[in-house]
Amino acid sequence: MIPTLVGFVKRPTSRHVIVNTAGNYLNVVFTAFFALLLVRIMTPAQYGVLTVLLSIAYVLANLLDFGTTATIYSYLPPLLDKKDESIHRFVKTMFFYQSLFSSVVVALLLVFFPWLDRFFFKTGAPVWELYLTAAMVMFFIWQNTGLNLLFAAKRFFPANLYLNAANLVKAAVIVGWALVGHVSIGLVLFVFGIVGPTVFFALLFVKKKALVFSVIKAGVDRKEFRFRYTLTYFLASQFYNLSLRTDLFLLSYFRSKTEVGYYGLAQKIILTVITSVTSITQVLSPLFSKAKTRAEVLHHLKTGLLYLALPSGLFLALFLLPNQVYYLFFTTKYAQTAMITKMLSLPFILFTLINLPLLFILYTVKKPQVILVANVIFFLTIAVGCYGFIPTYGVRAPPVVIAVALVIACIILSGASARYLRRLPLPTNRR
Repeated sequence: MIPTLVGFVKRPTSRHVIVNTAGNYLNVVFTAFFALLLVRIMTPAQYGVLTVLLSIAYVLANLLDFGTTATIYSYLPPLLDKKDESIHRFVKTMFFYQSLFSSVVVALLLVFFPWLDRFFFKTGAPVWELYLTAAMVMFFIWQNTGLNLLFAAKRFFPANLYLNAANLVKAAVIVGWALVGHVSIGLVLFVFGIVGPTVFFALLFVKKKALVFSVIKAGVDRKEFRFRYTLTYFLASQFYNLSLRTDLFLLSYFRSKTEVGYYGLAQKIILTVITSVTSITQVLSPLFSKAKTRAEVLHHLKTGLLYLALPSGLFLALFLLPNQVYYLFFTTKYAQTAMITKMLSLPFILFTLINLPLLFILYTVKKPQVILVANVIFFLTIAVGCYGFIPTYGVRAPPVVIAVALVIACIILSGASARYLRRLPLPTNRR
Protein backbone atom coordinates (compact mmCIF):
# COMPACT_ATOMS: atom_id res chain seq x y z
CA MET A 1 0.00 0.00 0.00
CA ILE A 2 2.66 2.53 1.05
CA PRO A 3 5.02 1.73 -1.90
CA THR A 4 2.06 2.17 -4.27
CA LEU A 5 1.23 5.54 -2.72
CA VAL A 6 4.87 6.65 -2.87
CA GLY A 7 5.09 5.56 -6.52
CA PHE A 8 1.91 7.49 -7.31
CA VAL A 9 3.22 10.66 -5.66
CA LYS A 10 6.53 10.37 -7.56
CA ARG A 11 4.83 10.45 -10.95
CA PRO A 12 5.61 13.65 -12.87
CA THR A 13 1.89 14.28 -13.32
CA SER A 14 1.31 13.86 -9.58
CA ARG A 15 4.13 16.25 -8.73
CA HIS A 16 2.73 18.86 -11.10
CA VAL A 17 -0.78 18.40 -9.69
CA ILE A 18 0.51 18.70 -6.11
CA VAL A 19 2.49 21.87 -6.85
CA ASN A 20 -0.27 23.48 -8.90
CA THR A 21 -3.01 22.47 -6.48
CA ALA A 22 -1.02 23.71 -3.49
CA GLY A 23 -0.46 27.02 -5.26
CA ASN A 24 -4.12 27.30 -6.15
CA TYR A 25 -5.23 26.47 -2.63
CA LEU A 26 -2.90 29.15 -1.34
CA ASN A 27 -4.72 31.42 -3.77
CA VAL A 28 -7.96 30.09 -2.26
CA VAL A 29 -6.71 31.09 1.19
CA PHE A 30 -6.07 34.61 -0.06
CA THR A 31 -9.50 34.71 -1.72
CA ALA A 32 -11.15 33.59 1.52
CA PHE A 33 -9.12 36.13 3.47
CA PHE A 34 -10.22 38.95 1.17
CA ALA A 35 -13.85 37.84 1.47
CA LEU A 36 -13.70 37.57 5.27
CA LEU A 37 -12.06 40.99 5.55
CA LEU A 38 -14.34 42.79 3.13
CA VAL A 39 -17.64 41.42 4.49
CA ARG A 40 -16.65 42.78 7.90
CA ILE A 41 -15.93 46.31 6.71
CA MET A 42 -18.60 46.60 3.98
CA THR A 43 -22.36 46.45 4.11
CA PRO A 44 -24.09 43.69 2.09
CA ALA A 45 -25.15 46.36 -0.44
CA GLN A 46 -21.56 47.64 -0.85
CA TYR A 47 -20.26 44.10 -1.17
CA GLY A 48 -22.96 43.44 -3.76
CA VAL A 49 -21.80 46.39 -5.88
CA LEU A 50 -18.15 45.29 -5.56
CA THR A 51 -19.11 41.73 -6.53
CA VAL A 52 -20.95 42.89 -9.65
CA LEU A 53 -18.08 45.13 -10.82
CA LEU A 54 -15.43 42.47 -10.18
CA SER A 55 -17.63 39.90 -11.92
CA ILE A 56 -17.88 42.15 -14.97
CA ALA A 57 -14.08 42.47 -15.10
CA TYR A 58 -13.49 38.74 -14.59
CA VAL A 59 -16.14 37.74 -17.14
CA LEU A 60 -14.79 40.11 -19.79
CA ALA A 61 -11.22 38.98 -19.15
CA ASN A 62 -12.29 35.40 -19.74
CA LEU A 63 -14.53 36.31 -22.67
CA LEU A 64 -11.72 38.21 -24.35
CA ASP A 65 -9.37 35.25 -24.05
CA PHE A 66 -10.35 34.66 -27.70
CA GLY A 67 -9.60 30.96 -27.34
CA THR A 68 -5.87 31.50 -26.87
CA THR A 69 -5.83 29.27 -23.78
CA ALA A 70 -6.67 26.17 -25.83
CA THR A 71 -4.23 27.20 -28.55
CA ILE A 72 -1.42 27.70 -26.04
CA TYR A 73 -1.94 24.28 -24.46
CA SER A 74 -2.27 22.57 -27.83
CA TYR A 75 0.68 24.10 -29.69
CA LEU A 76 3.24 25.56 -27.26
CA PRO A 77 4.57 22.26 -25.79
CA PRO A 78 5.76 20.92 -29.20
CA LEU A 79 7.43 24.28 -29.92
CA LEU A 80 9.34 24.09 -26.65
CA ASP A 81 10.99 20.88 -27.87
CA LYS A 82 12.40 22.75 -30.89
CA LYS A 83 14.07 25.43 -28.74
CA ASP A 84 14.23 27.98 -31.57
CA GLU A 85 12.87 31.41 -32.42
CA SER A 86 9.42 30.00 -33.21
CA ILE A 87 8.69 30.00 -29.47
CA HIS A 88 9.20 33.76 -29.17
CA ARG A 89 7.16 34.38 -32.34
CA PHE A 90 4.31 32.24 -31.03
CA VAL A 91 4.23 34.02 -27.65
CA LYS A 92 4.29 37.48 -29.22
CA THR A 93 1.57 36.52 -31.71
CA MET A 94 -0.68 35.38 -28.88
CA PHE A 95 -0.21 38.64 -26.96
CA PHE A 96 -0.52 40.79 -30.10
CA TYR A 97 -3.79 39.44 -31.46
CA GLN A 98 -5.37 39.03 -28.06
CA SER A 99 -4.49 42.60 -27.07
CA LEU A 100 -5.62 43.96 -30.44
CA PHE A 101 -9.06 42.35 -30.36
CA SER A 102 -9.71 42.91 -26.66
CA SER A 103 -8.68 46.58 -26.74
CA VAL A 104 -11.48 47.26 -29.24
CA VAL A 105 -14.05 45.73 -26.89
CA VAL A 106 -12.67 47.56 -23.86
CA ALA A 107 -12.81 50.85 -25.78
CA LEU A 108 -16.49 50.22 -26.54
CA LEU A 109 -17.07 49.38 -22.88
CA LEU A 110 -15.58 52.71 -21.83
CA VAL A 111 -18.11 54.47 -24.05
CA PHE A 112 -21.23 52.48 -23.12
CA PHE A 113 -20.50 51.39 -19.54
CA PRO A 114 -22.36 54.29 -17.83
CA TRP A 115 -25.44 53.54 -19.97
CA LEU A 116 -25.23 49.79 -19.27
CA ASP A 117 -24.93 50.40 -15.55
CA ARG A 118 -27.89 52.76 -15.53
CA PHE A 119 -30.26 50.38 -17.32
CA PHE A 120 -28.95 46.85 -16.61
CA PHE A 121 -26.35 46.38 -13.85
CA LYS A 122 -27.85 49.17 -11.73
CA THR A 123 -24.91 49.36 -9.30
CA GLY A 124 -25.09 53.14 -9.04
CA ALA A 125 -21.27 53.26 -8.91
CA PRO A 126 -19.58 56.55 -9.88
CA VAL A 127 -18.34 56.79 -13.45
CA TRP A 128 -14.65 56.64 -12.48
CA GLU A 129 -15.20 53.24 -10.81
CA LEU A 130 -16.85 51.98 -14.00
CA TYR A 131 -13.89 53.19 -16.08
CA LEU A 132 -11.47 51.61 -13.61
CA THR A 133 -13.34 48.32 -13.98
CA ALA A 134 -12.95 48.54 -17.77
CA ALA A 135 -9.20 49.21 -17.44
CA MET A 136 -8.85 46.21 -15.12
CA VAL A 137 -10.02 43.92 -17.92
CA MET A 138 -6.81 44.40 -19.94
CA PHE A 139 -4.62 43.74 -16.90
CA PHE A 140 -6.52 40.52 -16.11
CA ILE A 141 -6.23 39.40 -19.75
CA TRP A 142 -2.45 39.87 -19.81
CA GLN A 143 -2.02 38.14 -16.45
CA ASN A 144 -4.13 35.16 -17.56
CA THR A 145 -2.12 34.79 -20.76
CA GLY A 146 1.16 34.93 -18.83
CA LEU A 147 -0.08 32.24 -16.45
CA ASN A 148 -1.26 29.99 -19.27
CA LEU A 149 2.10 30.26 -21.03
CA LEU A 150 3.90 29.26 -17.83
CA PHE A 151 1.49 26.38 -17.20
CA ALA A 152 1.79 25.06 -20.78
CA ALA A 153 5.57 25.12 -20.33
CA LYS A 154 5.11 23.12 -17.09
CA ARG A 155 6.52 25.99 -15.01
CA PHE A 156 3.94 25.45 -12.31
CA PHE A 157 6.07 26.51 -9.35
CA PRO A 158 7.16 29.95 -10.63
CA ALA A 159 3.66 30.64 -11.98
CA ASN A 160 2.07 30.05 -8.59
CA LEU A 161 4.92 31.82 -6.82
CA TYR A 162 4.41 35.03 -8.82
CA LEU A 163 0.62 34.86 -8.48
CA ASN A 164 0.62 34.40 -4.71
CA ALA A 165 3.34 36.99 -4.20
CA ALA A 166 0.98 39.40 -5.93
CA ASN A 167 -1.78 38.23 -3.59
CA LEU A 168 0.48 38.97 -0.61
CA VAL A 169 1.08 42.51 -1.83
CA LYS A 170 -2.67 43.01 -2.41
CA ALA A 171 -3.43 41.77 1.10
CA ALA A 172 -0.83 44.06 2.65
CA VAL A 173 -2.21 47.12 0.84
CA ILE A 174 -5.85 46.41 1.74
CA VAL A 175 -5.05 45.63 5.38
CA GLY A 176 -2.97 48.80 5.61
CA TRP A 177 -5.83 50.93 4.33
CA ALA A 178 -8.35 49.04 6.51
CA LEU A 179 -6.35 49.92 9.63
CA VAL A 180 -6.74 53.62 8.86
CA GLY A 181 -10.39 53.18 7.90
CA HIS A 182 -10.16 54.18 4.24
CA VAL A 183 -11.18 50.99 2.37
CA SER A 184 -13.61 51.76 -0.44
CA ILE A 185 -14.98 49.97 -3.49
CA GLY A 186 -12.68 51.96 -5.76
CA LEU A 187 -9.59 51.13 -3.71
CA VAL A 188 -10.36 47.39 -3.76
CA LEU A 189 -10.90 47.50 -7.52
CA PHE A 190 -7.56 49.28 -8.05
CA VAL A 191 -5.64 46.87 -5.82
CA PHE A 192 -7.22 43.73 -7.32
CA GLY A 193 -7.16 44.83 -10.95
CA ILE A 194 -4.08 47.01 -11.32
CA VAL A 195 -1.66 46.42 -8.45
CA GLY A 196 -1.92 42.60 -8.48
CA PRO A 197 -1.21 42.01 -12.21
CA THR A 198 1.55 44.66 -12.15
CA VAL A 199 3.36 42.81 -9.35
CA PHE A 200 2.95 39.50 -11.23
CA PHE A 201 4.60 40.84 -14.40
CA ALA A 202 7.30 42.68 -12.46
CA LEU A 203 8.39 39.38 -10.88
CA LEU A 204 8.19 37.60 -14.23
CA PHE A 205 10.32 40.30 -15.85
CA VAL A 206 12.99 40.12 -13.14
CA LYS A 207 13.26 36.34 -13.53
CA LYS A 208 12.89 36.11 -17.34
CA LYS A 209 14.33 39.42 -18.49
CA ALA A 210 16.25 37.95 -21.45
CA LEU A 211 13.19 35.96 -22.59
CA VAL A 212 10.95 39.02 -22.37
CA PHE A 213 13.30 41.05 -24.58
CA SER A 214 13.50 38.16 -27.08
CA VAL A 215 9.71 38.06 -27.30
CA ILE A 216 9.55 41.83 -27.79
CA LYS A 217 12.04 41.62 -30.67
CA ALA A 218 10.28 38.66 -32.34
CA GLY A 219 7.94 39.05 -35.30
CA VAL A 220 4.22 38.35 -35.48
CA ASP A 221 3.00 35.45 -37.62
CA ARG A 222 -0.73 35.34 -38.30
CA LYS A 223 -0.60 31.55 -38.84
CA GLU A 224 0.50 31.03 -35.24
CA PHE A 225 -2.88 32.27 -34.00
CA ARG A 226 -4.71 29.36 -35.78
CA PHE A 227 -7.93 31.29 -36.20
CA ARG A 228 -10.32 28.41 -36.95
CA TYR A 229 -9.47 26.33 -33.88
CA THR A 230 -8.86 29.35 -31.64
CA LEU A 231 -12.01 31.28 -32.51
CA THR A 232 -14.29 28.25 -32.33
CA TYR A 233 -13.15 27.57 -28.81
CA PHE A 234 -13.33 31.32 -28.16
CA LEU A 235 -17.05 31.29 -28.94
CA ALA A 236 -17.54 28.20 -26.78
CA SER A 237 -15.72 29.79 -23.83
CA GLN A 238 -17.78 32.99 -24.23
CA PHE A 239 -20.99 31.14 -23.53
CA TYR A 240 -19.45 29.15 -20.69
CA ASN A 241 -18.09 32.20 -18.87
CA LEU A 242 -21.30 34.14 -19.36
CA SER A 243 -23.22 31.17 -17.97
CA LEU A 244 -21.30 31.26 -14.70
CA ARG A 245 -22.19 34.93 -14.17
CA THR A 246 -25.62 35.28 -15.79
CA ASP A 247 -27.33 34.22 -12.57
CA LEU A 248 -25.60 37.01 -10.63
CA PHE A 249 -26.33 39.63 -13.28
CA LEU A 250 -30.02 38.70 -13.42
CA LEU A 251 -30.22 38.75 -9.63
CA SER A 252 -28.74 42.25 -9.77
CA TYR A 253 -31.43 43.22 -12.29
CA PHE A 254 -34.47 41.71 -10.52
CA ARG A 255 -33.63 41.66 -6.81
CA SER A 256 -32.14 43.86 -4.10
CA LYS A 257 -28.42 44.52 -3.76
CA THR A 258 -28.55 42.80 -0.36
CA GLU A 259 -29.64 39.54 -1.99
CA VAL A 260 -26.92 40.02 -4.60
CA GLY A 261 -24.42 40.31 -1.74
CA TYR A 262 -25.60 37.04 -0.18
CA TYR A 263 -25.50 35.20 -3.50
CA GLY A 264 -22.25 36.83 -4.60
CA LEU A 265 -20.47 35.55 -1.49
CA ALA A 266 -21.84 32.01 -2.01
CA GLN A 267 -20.81 32.12 -5.65
CA LYS A 268 -17.33 33.25 -4.64
CA ILE A 269 -17.02 30.16 -2.41
CA ILE A 270 -18.03 27.91 -5.32
CA LEU A 271 -15.72 29.66 -7.77
CA THR A 272 -12.88 29.29 -5.28
CA VAL A 273 -13.25 25.50 -5.32
CA ILE A 274 -13.53 25.61 -9.13
CA THR A 275 -10.04 27.08 -9.06
CA SER A 276 -8.77 23.73 -7.76
CA VAL A 277 -10.54 21.97 -10.63
CA THR A 278 -8.74 24.27 -13.04
CA SER A 279 -5.39 23.56 -11.40
CA ILE A 280 -5.85 19.85 -12.11
CA THR A 281 -7.13 20.21 -15.67
CA GLN A 282 -4.18 22.48 -16.46
CA VAL A 283 -1.89 19.54 -15.71
CA LEU A 284 -4.08 16.95 -17.47
CA SER A 285 -4.50 18.96 -20.68
CA PRO A 286 -1.07 18.13 -22.23
CA LEU A 287 -1.66 14.44 -21.51
CA PHE A 288 -4.91 14.39 -23.47
CA SER A 289 -3.35 16.38 -26.33
CA LYS A 290 -0.73 13.66 -26.83
CA ALA A 291 -3.10 10.68 -26.52
CA LYS A 292 -3.60 8.74 -29.78
CA THR A 293 -5.19 5.41 -28.86
CA ARG A 294 -8.29 4.32 -26.97
CA ALA A 295 -6.20 2.73 -24.23
CA GLU A 296 -4.26 5.94 -23.64
CA VAL A 297 -7.44 7.98 -23.37
CA LEU A 298 -9.06 5.51 -20.97
CA HIS A 299 -5.92 5.60 -18.83
CA HIS A 300 -5.98 9.41 -18.69
CA LEU A 301 -9.71 9.41 -17.91
CA LYS A 302 -9.12 7.10 -14.94
CA THR A 303 -6.19 9.22 -13.80
CA GLY A 304 -8.23 12.39 -14.14
CA LEU A 305 -11.11 10.88 -12.19
CA LEU A 306 -8.73 10.10 -9.35
CA TYR A 307 -7.35 13.63 -9.20
CA LEU A 308 -10.76 15.28 -9.57
CA ALA A 309 -12.08 13.30 -6.61
CA LEU A 310 -10.50 15.95 -4.36
CA PRO A 311 -12.51 18.98 -5.56
CA SER A 312 -15.60 16.76 -5.78
CA GLY A 313 -15.09 15.95 -2.11
CA LEU A 314 -14.74 19.65 -1.31
CA PHE A 315 -18.10 20.42 -2.93
CA LEU A 316 -19.64 17.59 -0.91
CA ALA A 317 -18.05 19.00 2.26
CA LEU A 318 -19.62 22.41 1.54
CA PHE A 319 -23.02 20.71 1.45
CA LEU A 320 -22.45 18.81 4.70
CA LEU A 321 -20.97 21.69 6.70
CA PRO A 322 -23.30 22.90 9.51
CA ASN A 323 -24.69 26.40 9.07
CA GLN A 324 -22.86 27.46 12.22
CA VAL A 325 -19.53 27.07 10.43
CA TYR A 326 -20.65 29.57 7.78
CA TYR A 327 -21.88 31.93 10.50
CA LEU A 328 -18.51 31.67 12.22
CA PHE A 329 -16.66 32.84 9.14
CA PHE A 330 -19.13 35.26 7.57
CA THR A 331 -21.25 36.27 10.63
CA THR A 332 -25.03 35.89 10.84
CA LYS A 333 -25.32 39.08 8.77
CA TYR A 334 -24.77 36.79 5.76
CA ALA A 335 -26.93 33.93 7.07
CA GLN A 336 -28.57 33.23 3.68
CA THR A 337 -25.13 32.57 2.18
CA ALA A 338 -25.02 29.18 3.94
CA MET A 339 -28.28 28.02 2.33
CA ILE A 340 -27.26 29.26 -1.13
CA THR A 341 -23.80 27.62 -0.92
CA LYS A 342 -25.32 24.27 0.03
CA MET A 343 -27.75 24.44 -2.89
CA LEU A 344 -24.96 25.26 -5.34
CA SER A 345 -22.42 22.71 -4.09
CA LEU A 346 -24.12 19.47 -5.22
CA PRO A 347 -24.62 20.49 -8.89
CA PHE A 348 -20.98 21.52 -9.09
CA ILE A 349 -19.85 17.99 -8.25
CA LEU A 350 -21.24 17.10 -11.67
CA PHE A 351 -19.51 20.15 -13.13
CA THR A 352 -16.18 18.79 -11.85
CA LEU A 353 -16.65 15.45 -13.59
CA ILE A 354 -17.79 17.02 -16.87
CA ASN A 355 -14.23 18.30 -17.33
CA LEU A 356 -13.04 14.81 -18.30
CA PRO A 357 -15.07 14.41 -21.52
CA LEU A 358 -14.39 18.10 -22.23
CA LEU A 359 -10.60 17.57 -22.11
CA PHE A 360 -10.89 14.55 -24.39
CA ILE A 361 -13.01 16.40 -26.96
CA LEU A 362 -10.91 19.57 -26.95
CA TYR A 363 -7.37 18.20 -26.88
CA THR A 364 -7.48 14.60 -28.14
CA VAL A 365 -10.00 14.73 -30.99
CA LYS A 366 -9.80 18.55 -31.27
CA LYS A 367 -13.51 19.15 -31.89
CA PRO A 368 -14.23 22.49 -30.19
CA GLN A 369 -17.50 22.76 -32.13
CA VAL A 370 -19.00 20.07 -29.87
CA ILE A 371 -18.09 22.14 -26.83
CA LEU A 372 -19.59 25.19 -28.53
CA VAL A 373 -22.95 23.43 -28.93
CA ALA A 374 -22.91 22.20 -25.32
CA ASN A 375 -22.02 25.63 -23.95
CA VAL A 376 -24.68 27.43 -26.00
CA ILE A 377 -27.35 25.11 -24.62
CA PHE A 378 -25.84 25.46 -21.13
CA PHE A 379 -26.01 29.26 -21.35
CA LEU A 380 -29.54 29.36 -22.78
CA THR A 381 -30.82 27.02 -20.07
CA ILE A 382 -29.36 29.20 -17.31
CA ALA A 383 -30.39 32.50 -18.91
CA VAL A 384 -33.99 31.46 -19.63
CA GLY A 385 -34.40 29.60 -16.34
CA CYS A 386 -33.02 32.42 -14.19
CA TYR A 387 -35.00 35.05 -16.10
CA GLY A 388 -38.19 33.09 -15.56
CA PHE A 389 -37.76 32.01 -11.93
CA ILE A 390 -35.61 34.65 -10.15
CA PRO A 391 -38.46 37.21 -9.97
CA THR A 392 -40.57 34.68 -8.04
CA TYR A 393 -38.08 32.52 -6.12
CA GLY A 394 -35.14 34.91 -5.71
CA VAL A 395 -31.77 33.41 -4.71
CA ARG A 396 -33.24 29.88 -4.54
CA ALA A 397 -33.85 29.75 -8.29
CA PRO A 398 -30.30 29.83 -9.79
CA PRO A 399 -28.96 26.66 -8.06
CA VAL A 400 -31.85 24.56 -9.39
CA VAL A 401 -31.54 26.03 -12.88
CA ILE A 402 -27.75 25.43 -12.88
CA ALA A 403 -28.31 21.79 -11.86
CA VAL A 404 -30.64 21.22 -14.84
CA ALA A 405 -28.19 22.95 -17.20
CA LEU A 406 -25.27 20.80 -16.00
CA VAL A 407 -27.22 17.57 -16.50
CA ILE A 408 -28.00 18.57 -20.11
CA ALA A 409 -24.36 19.54 -20.78
CA CYS A 410 -23.16 16.25 -19.28
CA ILE A 411 -25.42 14.25 -21.58
CA ILE A 412 -24.16 16.11 -24.67
CA LEU A 413 -20.44 15.90 -23.84
CA SER A 414 -20.53 12.31 -22.56
CA GLY A 415 -22.47 11.13 -25.62
CA ALA A 416 -20.04 12.83 -28.00
CA SER A 417 -17.04 11.46 -26.07
CA ALA A 418 -18.36 7.90 -26.26
CA ARG A 419 -18.86 8.27 -30.01
CA TYR A 420 -15.37 9.66 -30.67
CA LEU A 421 -13.73 7.20 -28.28
CA ARG A 422 -15.04 4.26 -30.32
CA ARG A 423 -13.37 5.74 -33.41
CA LEU A 424 -9.90 5.85 -31.87
CA PRO A 425 -7.49 3.11 -32.91
CA LEU A 426 -6.60 0.30 -30.57
CA PRO A 427 -2.92 0.05 -29.56
CA THR A 428 -0.77 -1.99 -31.94
CA ASN A 429 0.45 -5.24 -30.39
CA ARG A 430 4.21 -5.47 -30.25
CA ARG A 431 6.15 -8.76 -30.18
